[in-house]
Amino acid sequence: MLKLFNKLFGSSKQLLQETDPMKKFLIVGLGNIGPKYDDTRHNIGFKILDFLAEQEGFTFESSKLGAVATFKHKGKSVVCLKPSTYMNLSGKAVKYWMDKENINLENILVVTDDINLPFGSLRLKGKGSDGGHNGLKDIQNVLQTTKYNRFRFGVGSDFSKGKQVDYVLGQWDDDQQKAMPERLKISADLIRSFIFAGAKNTMNQFNGK
Repeated sequence: MLKLFNKLFGSSKQLLQETDPMKKFLIVGLGNIGPKYDDTRHNIGFKILDFLAEQEGFTFESSKLGAVATFKHKGKSVVCLKPSTYMNLSGKAVKYWMDKENINLENILVVTDDINLPFGSLRLKGKGSDGGHNGLKDIQNVLQTTKYNRFRFGVGSDFSKGKQVDYVLGQWDDDQQKAMPERLKISADLIRSFIFAGAKNTMNQFNGK
């Protein structure tokens, strides 16, 4: 009888955890698909999620509007998304997977590059403007709000006037490549903290690191 009770109610508890929107998270790494964009500054969102996948042991698979993977972190269900829509149409993929997985807006985290921050600087914010970033701009337009969590990874602004596009679509320099493993590790820790400890605690611990 006890075995049957545990089986029935254990399964119900597990199902409740899996369907409870407060326990589900969507982590979106922004970037552009295709080999020519691999390892460019604009694709840091992809790079961070790929690093997280290595650490957590999950694999991305092609699905509707992006490459998708799932994993569990301390009782929370996490959906990771690398949109295949190209940067300028990122909002379409975010909205689709947000609705499909029934994930609350406050449990979404968008990972992106930021030329307004020095290389490797980390900043989590719960709202704000798109800062001229086309991916964030499209997400804002599709979701009809600026109140969503975004994790900005600083890529610096070492470019001359009119060369911004070339810079963000360019490869990391040697010094940045050397520093990248440590920066990726902290970035993955920030994402795990966001999932378990929430946005405010994560901001206090990681912003400016």
